[in-house]
Amino acid sequence: MAVIDVAGYVAELKDHAIDHGFHVHDERHFVETYSLRQSWEVELHPEEGCNGPLDLHLALEVDPRVLLEFEDKVMELPEDAEPPDEHSFPLTFSWALPPLAHSPDLLPLALDLAGIGGVDLPLESSAIDSYPSATDASERRLTVVAHREVSLARILSGEELLCDAFDRALAVSEYLLAQAPVWLGQD
Repeated sequence: MAVIDVAGYVAELKDHAIDHGFHVHDERHFVETYSLRQSWEVELHPEEGCNGPLDLHLALEVDPRVLLEFEDKVMELPEDAEPPDEHSFPLTFSWALPPLAHSPDLLPLALDLAGIGGVDLPLESSAIDSYPSATDASERRLTVVAHREVSLARILSGEELLCDAFDRALAVSEYLLAQAPVWLGQD
């Protein structure tokens, strides 16, 4: 019997995201057959952004070796002892917009987003220029990514709900939605 119900935790994350103003649109679960690594992916949108253009992708990567090592530590503990907070899974928030007609300057954008994400949700901003064909003009796409470690000990104790991360993710989403009309050339 598993010490942590990962599927149950992902369901809790989705419920918690809804409590923080998001709509859940899709969920995927992948299992790599050779290593048994798992990836849980959830597509979210802020309530006011369901009609686009912003996509928010949440991904939890489960390494079976980390999970088994944590379970071994928990099984070795006396009945009332708390497990050490030494094991975690990476959780990634990824925001994406469609090709932008008027791309923002990345340095001011990164500074604005750093103020929104703070130390609880450090954000990386990047833009990629792509050419659909050799005769077409380039298309610039903006991506914002945040990485967070999810503590297995806190999941086990029911304390890893990520309230601050979801509040900041909502603020980032609202900021990007507010800027999107100008960047997409709709304003």
